[in-house]
Amino acid sequence: MKETKEKQIGCEKTCGNLEVPTDEEVAALSALREIKNRVRELKKRRSELSSHKGAGKAEDLSAMEREMAELKMRWEKWEKRRKQAARERMILLGHEDPS
Repeated sequence: MKETKEKQIGCEKTCGNLEVPTDEEVAALSALREIKNRVRELKKRRSELSSHKGAGKAEDLSAMEREMAELKMRWEKWEKRRKQAARERMILLGHEDPS
């Protein structure tokens, strides 16, 4: 029983109060969720535009495609940040080597 308390105190001194998921992971997940919701909106709007005939249809579709490309780049950036934050958490918890 005494060893358990010592281990807990030792971990608290070195790790602090590590929340899971970390703040960095939460921020990344939130950004990814926002991007995903925007992509869904764009896909729905693109589908609606495809079913209608109109003069500005091609321009609207190309603008949506540009935005989708931008969202894809932002997704990749945030996904990389999320993975890095998860790796840092695993290192702090002692589940992965820092090398």
